[in-house]
Amino acid sequence: MAQEPEPASLLPRPLLAVALGLPVLLAVAVAAVGLFLGGDDGGDVAVPPAEHTGPLALVPVPAPEAESAECRALLAALPAELLSGGVTLPRRELASPAPAGALAWGDAAHQPVVLRCGLDRPAALTPTSVTRVISDVQWLEVAEGDSATWYVVDRPVYVALTVPSDAGTGPLQDVSATVRDTLARGPVDTTG
Repeated sequence: MAQEPEPASLLPRPLLAVALGLPVLLAVAVAAVGLFLGGDDGGDVAVPPAEHTGPLALVPVPAPEAESAECRALLAALPAELLSGGVTLPRRELASPAPAGALAWGDAAHQPVVLRCGLDRPAALTPTSVTRVISDVQWLEVAEGDSATWYVVDRPVYVALTVPSDAGTGPLQDVSATVRDTLARGPVDTTG
């Protein structure tokens, strides 16, 4: 009886060992990299960045009207919480010495929303500036990386609200309503 030839589709043993061993080796390597990089989701608690916990340190900026009657009235009327991106942010404690005319909201998981009252006229406010009206308050937006600072430009004092890009419109709406109800509307000075 004659022997049948081996089918051509079968690989030689060394090549077959590599073909079968390579996927196993790849799976082991991926698992090792996952463990090494900490992607095991084994219940580790993420530690919030230091700027998200404890008193918030704010850099002082020129705010000549920060202690004016208008700023005092606005700060007293602002809400204790802001809605930001579907999350309620409580008022944040400011590190001492806190700049006059400043407030902040935030929690351990979110960048803070910061309000400053009594600032100098924003340099970005020109005759060709595009402003937006929210709840009868005129705002000038100045984008800065992953946040934007919105300036109230039609009241007796300049107010700035710095909002992270993921905050949604809640902080602007809440602060606009308080500004509208607290500060008298005036003309917009685009000439400086």
